[in-house]
Amino acid sequence: MSKIMLTIDGREVQAQEGMTILEAAQSVGIDIPTLCRHEKLEPYGACRICTVEAENKGWTKLVASCLYPVEQNLVVRTRSEKVDRIRKMILQLLLSHAPDARELQDLAKEYGADKDRFEKEASFCIHCGLCVRYCAEVKKKNAVGFVNRGARREISFIPEIASKECWNCKECFPLCPTEALQAAYILTEALISSSPSFTT
Repeated sequence: MSKIMLTIDGREVQAQEGMTILEAAQSVGIDIPTLCRHEKLEPYGACRICTVEAENKGWTKLVASCLYPVEQNLVVRTRSEKVDRIRKMILQLLLSHAPDARELQDLAKEYGADKDRFEKEASFCIHCGLCVRYCAEVKKKNAVGFVNRGARREISFIPEIASKECWNCKECFPLCPTEALQAAYILTEALISSSPSFTT
């Protein structure tokens, strides 16, 4: 693979062709926040908290660093007034779903996000997809998935699969940045234990 030179926050960085901006930054210890990335999973770009400014040939655009591939002579700014403003807004939207999530609270302090900026939603899920993707891509079980669309979108365990696969696994639990997954699991567990069709 060929080497690619780019600049991240004023620092020259050598990256491998095929790397993303996020991977290149992490390789030299430059931190970019992310809520939907996992080293075992394909990039997803759901949370957009990893948004950065990327400049090439005089053109600047905002991109998700976990998806955007490195380019020769690319200039990246991981912190700027515009980037911080976008992250603040994203965090405020996420906090309307999960105001007590520790990971979100820590980022909120860094970016000055107000957890009461938007009306609270009846959900803890921030749609990062980590649990769904891990179960599908790593475990190959598809025991948890998304239901509904738009603002009503939630994660849900599939009882028929969960009753056989989840009780001795639960590897997805530590991935959840909020309590949504654990809450969904408890509901599913109650459903399974009360239904003869799942316990026989």
